Amino acid sequence: MVGLGTELEEHTMIRTLTRSLVGVATLSGVLTFGASGLASAASSGSTGSTGSTSSLAARCTKAEALATRIQNRENKAQTWLPKAEKREAAALTANHKKLAARIAHRIARVQKLIPKGQKLLAKIAQKCSSVTTAPGGSTSS
Repeated sequence: MVGLGTELEEHTMIRTLTRSLVGVATLSGVLTFGASGLASAASSGSTGSTGSTSSLAARCTKAEALATRIQNRENKAQTWLPKAEKREAAALTANHKKLAARIAHRIARVQKLIPKGQKLLAKIAQKCSSVTTAPGGSTSS
């Protein structure tokens, strides 16, 4: 009986540690990407804009691929939400309160993610539209 408890605690500790490591790796990746964005912005002011434009264009290419993925997920979410709401209503009418609560939690999570995706799409559109219009000849100074 004592051995079973320690195995369970060890398994829980390993899962927690793994999640923490994944979180740290993700955070460091975000910080690294953010730092590279700052470095390219600083270098564009002091040197020629050829290197930074190509770097920005490469990042915009990746961002546009990400935008496509976000739009696909939003479309799936828009078709999934009404179906999930119907399942939640059916679970409530059948007096399955725990199931209805789980479905409601999933619905809330998806509804919370939709504005985040739209905000990111707007940010991508703002930053990458300047890359496509800048070489066209419009100068700001």
